[in-house]
Amino acid sequence: MGADTPQGGHSGNHGADTPFDLGDGFRRFADHVPLMMWRTDESGRSTYHNECWLQFTGRPLAEEIADGWRGGVHPDDFIRHAEIVEKAVESRLPFTVEFRLRRHDGAYRWLLDTGRPLEENGVFHGYLGSCFDITDRKNAEEHAEHALVEKETLLAEIYHRVRNNLQVMVSLIGLYGRAAPEACRGSFDALGQRVRAIALVQQHLHEAPHIASIDLRDYLHRLASGLGQLRRAGRIGVTVEGDGTSLVEPRTANALGMIVAEVVAECLDATTETVTCGISIRIDAPAGAPVRLSVISGAGEAAAAGREGVPKLGPRLIAAYAAQAEIAVCGTATEADPLYLQLPEVRADVAPTISPSLS
Repeated sequence: MGADTPQGGHSGNHGADTPFDLGDGFRRFADHVPLMMWRTDESGRSTYHNECWLQFTGRPLAEEIADGWRGGVHPDDFIRHAEIVEKAVESRLPFTVEFRLRRHDGAYRWLLDTGRPLEENGVFHGYLGSCFDITDRKNAEEHAEHALVEKETLLAEIYHRVRNNLQVMVSLIGLYGRAAPEACRGSFDALGQRVRAIALVQQHLHEAPHIASIDLRDYLHRLASGLGQLRRAGRIGVTVEGDGTSLVEPRTANALGMIVAEVVAECLDATTETVTCGISIRIDAPAGAPVRLSVISGAGEAAAAGREGVPKLGPRLIAAYAAQAEIAVCGTATEADPLYLQLPEVRADVAPTISPSLS
């Protein structure tokens, strides 16, 4: 190993009996350890590789010492590995680096290489280190990464098609609403607005940086801003506050988006165009605890009556959305009785949260 070499070996030179000379006893021990071990001299050049290393490479020690072992490093890893180790040797600091080394059968295997400087009374004696085969772990990581990319691509395509279909539905509802009797037009308008809200929810799901695992706080912030402009712009505000962060699955994010959109729609349906509506959402997601949300509609008593010709379906729709995503729900979204939502347990590959029953 040169100054840029990641691995070295124990000293093959049998010099004076200094604290870091490798005597026959240590070499016998190292050769029986089922772990690839190495040592370098003060310049970072390899001076020893144990028997496990030599069995891996299929080469004699004479061909591995100095910089000989570096001939087996994968070309794509050579420069990166050399730079990392060179900096460590120059500063005489420990290092850990992953790289591929050619095995005796010609296959490249991923190794986790760890080196520690040997010093005695301020005198630097080189490095002692070991390598551990992590090929199976790297292959699993690569497989998981590819699976995640495929999943996000599929989800993005699904959401794109759903959004297009919702736009067609909005047009049809508008067309029928304009042709309907005057008494029915309020209901058609409310329905059209809800479908627009569904489309907005799908849009923000699609725009999430990672569709397979969505940052709840970021998602609700973006969605709240869009809902505030969708209807009665300037007279509705949605705020999102709270502690902690949480990643949620698309199904959970979709249900939460629909619930928030329904709370907003109920507030607007129940009030006149001159009334200002305010919706407050608080996220409580402490580490290691269940994720809970509380939602309060600020329309007050004005929202209780409802506008003529518009059915009040909010509670039933919210319950249905929550049930689809296994979200525990209670409350009416008023100051006296906030709407409480507790998210279901999330799979380990999305976020490590645990969800007990809603109290």
